[in-house]
Amino acid sequence: VQLQAFGGGLVHPGGSLRLSCAASGRTIRANSMAWFRQAPGKEREFVGGFHRSGSTPFLVDSVKGRFTISRDNAKNTFYLQMSSLRPEDTATYYCALSSTIIRSQLEVSSSWSYWGQGTTVTVSS
Repeated sequence: VQLQAFGGGLVHPGGSLRLSCAASGRTIRANSMAWFRQAPGKEREFVGGFHRSGSTPFLVDSVKGRFTISRDNAKNTFYLQMSSLRPEDTATYYCALSSTIIRSQLEVSSSWSYWGQGTTVTVSS
């Protein structure tokens, strides 16, 4: 299974970006998927994701109302749409996939099976 994350870049505060994570080697349909981020000098943190058992995505409070997660099963790709970006959103963003993760472990990075290579988002004026 390979995940390729892309779409990062430099954006001004208040701007928007859409990150994509394209999967190959496994269909995303029956899998849980998530986005994490890691800022310089900080631990990797959960941003949001879907559990395979449901269609409603989970998002951490700091991004609710600004970020949305979606997926396109036909393209085997899932997305992180980010708007109203803030400097504190600056980080490398990683996508993750798992067919076995349980709901209570979604926010635990070590529980995920497959990772994309990361795409960097810089929010700066």
